[in-house]
Amino acid sequence: MPTLPRPSRRARRRLAADAALLAVAASFALPLLWLLLASVDAEAGLRVKAPDGPTAENFSAVLTDEITFTPMLNSLLLCGSATALTVGCAALAAYPLSRYRSRFNRPYLLTILFSTCLPITAVMVPVYGLFVRIDLIDTVYGTALFMATAQLPFAIWLMKNFMDGVPKTLEEAAWTDGAGWLQTLTRVVLPLMGPGVAVVAIYCFVLMWGNFFVPFLLLLSPEQLPAAVTVFTFFGDYGQVAYGQLAAFSILYSTPVVLLYALISRRLGGGFTLGGAVKG
Repeated sequence: MPTLPRPSRRARRRLAADAALLAVAASFALPLLWLLLASVDAEAGLRVKAPDGPTAENFSAVLTDEITFTPMLNSLLLCGSATALTVGCAALAAYPLSRYRSRFNRPYLLTILFSTCLPITAVMVPVYGLFVRIDLIDTVYGTALFMATAQLPFAIWLMKNFMDGVPKTLEEAAWTDGAGWLQTLTRVVLPLMGPGVAVVAIYCFVLMWGNFFVPFLLLLSPEQLPAAVTVFTFFGDYGQVAYGQLAAFSILYSTPVVLLYALISRRLGGGFTLGGAVKG
């Protein structure tokens, strides 16, 4: 029998890389597949299997004010307000770091970057004690303020890098027309760095949306808890879990983040559309 030619070393490396990529893709796709199948399975378990008969009972069970609608509204109010506060403060802090040169810029930026490495669990005990003393415990605005503060260091770092890409000549033209620094920032710089602002907003919103630890400690009233905390309602006593309802709730819980990305994905790929604003 004729012997088949052995594949070259380059071909073997490519096959190994493709196999590794397929394994990584399968590791991500398998939980998503279980999520979709379990959400329409009345007897869902931990196994990935097709339901005997697809049903909408799990969605009907979780689509109530107590389980889904009120916690989702709480999450939108909490994360939306905190994201808006973070983006606004990050823009105001990044503007002088990007436009004015100082010997303190680099140490300040390194301090900001170091602040992003601090685990949130390391500061929650003193934060809880502070919130109790200043009467901010169990308040949505206090929790939103702390969540915005926790995301602010990395948001400033990202915003500054995006702001560096906006030509300063456009600001100088606005200054010539009599615009102040705040008008220049809001009417010239931020509109031109729309994709950068969108990236910062998505980054902050997604991290806040999935944050369980902070609202779990700072919010005490059940009617104020966000969806990230009320997910515990599907974990019963003695290790019993309503897997089908948990999968249905998880799909509903992920919908706002997916919609947010879909709405602004076009701007993310648009880059800085300066057009003919800068003359050669």
